[in-house]
Amino acid sequence: MIFFRKREKIEKKNEKPIKILFASDLHASYVTYRKFLNAGLMYSVDVLVIGGDLAGKSLKPIVDMGNNKFEVDGNVYDEQGIAKVKKSMEDVGVYYVLMTREEVEEARANPKKQDEYFRAAIKGTLRRWIEIAEEKYKGLETPIFVNLGNDDPEYMFDVLKESQRFKVGEKEIFDVKGHEFFSYGYVNPTPWNTFREKPEEDIYRDLKEITDKLSNPSGAIYNIHAPPYFTNLDNAPLLDKDLKPVVKGGEIQMSHVGSKSVRKIIEETSPLLGLHGHIHESRGFDRVGNTLVLNPGSEYNSGILHSYLIVVDPEQVKAYQFISG
Repeated sequence: MIFFRKREKIEKKNEKPIKILFASDLHASYVTYRKFLNAGLMYSVDVLVIGGDLAGKSLKPIVDMGNNKFEVDGNVYDEQGIAKVKKSMEDVGVYYVLMTREEVEEARANPKKQDEYFRAAIKGTLRRWIEIAEEKYKGLETPIFVNLGNDDPEYMFDVLKESQRFKVGEKEIFDVKGHEFFSYGYVNPTPWNTFREKPEEDIYRDLKEITDKLSNPSGAIYNIHAPPYFTNLDNAPLLDKDLKPVVKGGEIQMSHVGSKSVRKIIEETSPLLGLHGHIHESRGFDRVGNTLVLNPGSEYNSGILHSYLIVVDPEQVKAYQFISG
């Protein structure tokens, strides 16, 4: 009887609800990333999840003019001023690199050189983010599950895997407090020809291969960057042939741009929860069949964190709350 009762207590302990904090599309914004980590501590979550698109989209040269003078966009700053400029760029996800005027001119004429600067900036920021997470979560075992999105070059995986805190593995099935969990970051084709796009049939094949390995899909959590098609999560501005928003009657026309393959795999497997991102302006929640699907949206370029706090037990999502600030 003693051994039976001990085992029973362990089983009940494993059924304790877990708290998840989910955000996506941080795009190198330091202030948004710090807010995300702080929120995880504030709400005492068990797991943090970043749904992809960690990389920034732009890089600015800071021209070292000598004599402690620096130029950015034609404006000249002293050391104190340039420190403020650097922080303001970091806050909204703009990379910067210190260069001579000659190096700036050389890079403008050499796309390969520009890519080298971008690569160094992306890797440097990721390594700093790893350090920040370790500082804030020192002494805690809280995992941070992170995946790449469509705007993230593949070499970022190698840097992320340098961290013990970050749990990285696209298509790999993890155990998250008794729930099977996987990440998938490719999206259906976009007008922007980003790093990680695939045709719908390839996305479905990938997702089918993963979900066929699940032992209990109904209790699983899918972290898929692309939102399911024709939901509240995938509305984006309709674009014309010049990639400009279509405006009618003074209003921007919207269109569903999510993945049909993602929707299909959710309909077929009915997981407990779908975590999605990619479409910044389409923050919201919805259901695909019995599955709750969430997209926190993104305002990284304003330094605003959008996230969802989710409470999950073995059989249901008990609660979810949108958090912004």
